[in-house]
Parts: sequence; structure tokens; C-alpha cells
Amino acid sequence: MMDNQDVYSVLKLFGEQVPPESKITLLGGSALILLGNSRETIDIDLVGDDVIPSELHRRIIQIAKENKILLDVVPIEHFIPLPEDSEKRIIPVGQFGNLIVFVADPYSIALSKIDRGLANDYTDIEFLLAKGHITLDMLTKIVQSTIAKAGKYDLNPDFLKHFEELQSRLK
Repeated sequence: MMDNQDVYSVLKLFGEQVPPESKITLLGGSALILLGNSRETIDIDLVGDDVIPSELHRRIIQIAKENKILLDVVPIEHFIPLPEDSEKRIIPVGQFGNLIVFVADPYSIALSKIDRGLANDYTDIEFLLAKGHITLDMLTKIVQSTIAKAGKYDLNPDFLKHFEELQSRLK
């Protein structure tokens, strides 16, 4: 398991070994840690093509492998319909050596968490709400839009039930 300090150390390690001005966008637990969540995570999830990774992602995958760091390249846009203007809500986190790090759109992260629907996923969404990274009203609109597009994506058949579970937890 990795905590806040571990995630920062991993990003620093990556930043020491990638070309200048390299950029990655994180999602999942490591992204939430960078936003201030005190949770732990087992891996680093970065947005990208898992079938044909970019040269930068291949380098990061190699560094992770050499250092026994669990890392997943996640083509998030294949799993969930990215909400409108998601690229405008990407959050800059900082620079770690040569590596500039961003956190994916918090609504996209929330949708992926709703899709999976585990107890810790709901806790992560509650964190995003509590810290003002998302609002329930906007999330509800995005969920409704997502349901309308569900047939084109590999959404969990219980996606709507998961959202209803989240709403009941928030009451």
C-alpha cells in the first residue's frame, strides 16, 4: 500500500528519469491522494492507451517495473463517456523533476467510481464532494447523461443502482 509520501516519492522517481516537460494525468486512488485524501492506494493509475502506450508511458511503465511499483495505464474514455468539458476540469498538481502531473477531471473519476461501486469508491466520491471538487447537482446531471450513452460503453449493468446507493449514503 502507498500513502501520500509514497505517491510523491514515486512521482519524484519518475520525474528524475523522464524527458523535460513530460506530462501525465492521474486518476484513481493516487489522484485522490494528490488532492488531499488521506487514503492509501495499491497502485498508480495514469490516463493513457494501454494497448499502444506513448513513448513516455512506456518509459514510466519500465521505471515502475524496475522498482516493483504497481502501475496501470487506463484508457478511461473507453470505459465511461467522458463528461462534457472534462478536459477543462483537469487539475494541475505540480512538477516532480521533469514530470508535470495533473489529476483527471474529478467528475470522470467519480463516474468511474460509481461504475465500480465498491464501498471505498463511495468514500472517495464523498471526499470529492466534501472538498468541493464536485457537486451532487452536477454529478447527477452527468450521471443522467452517462446513462443515456451507456450502450456505447462497458458500463456496469448496476451503474444506476450504484448511484442510488451513493445518494442514500449521502442522506
